[in-house]
Amino acid sequence: MSDLATITRAEARGMITLRGDLASAAMKKAVKAATGQGMPKPGKIAGDGTTGVLWMSPDELLVMVPYADVGKTLTVIDKALTGQHYLAADVSDARAVFTVAGDHPREVLARLCPVDIHADSFAVGDARRTRFAQVAAAFWAHEAGFDVVCFRSVGDYMDGLLRNAAKASATGAFG
Repeated sequence: MSDLATITRAEARGMITLRGDLASAAMKKAVKAATGQGMPKPGKIAGDGTTGVLWMSPDELLVMVPYADVGKTLTVIDKALTGQHYLAADVSDARAVFTVAGDHPREVLARLCPVDIHADSFAVGDARRTRFAQVAAAFWAHEAGFDVVCFRSVGDYMDGLLRNAAKASATGAFG
């Protein structure tokens, strides 16, 4: 029996938590300047996991850029939000990222999180903040499968959860 999906721990990614008034013109300008993307709608990702922005809550985004560009991106954000009330913090080294890809990545995620991830309900570009077996995480769908981000302190545990869930047999619920 082969695994349902391939689990890969990603190289370090640049991640910035950005909090503030997401409806403000200044925030939209900052996001565009930092990532080249527009403001994502709730529950969505704009761009991809390398350079993009993930909606996390009504006042929070996760800005993703190449790891080496975090300092430069923070400067761009600070310049665009001068005079505004906001928080921009480099959280790159506090996060772990996993890619779940292959034949049945939805089967793997369905075993661990309370989210309807059927393709009719959760499509490419959709994102969710949830729990994977009581581990706080966020994930989004892309063409190859899903990326999952969690705190680095529980990264090894998340790695084990994902790999264990990938060893089960397919249920057929996702085609």
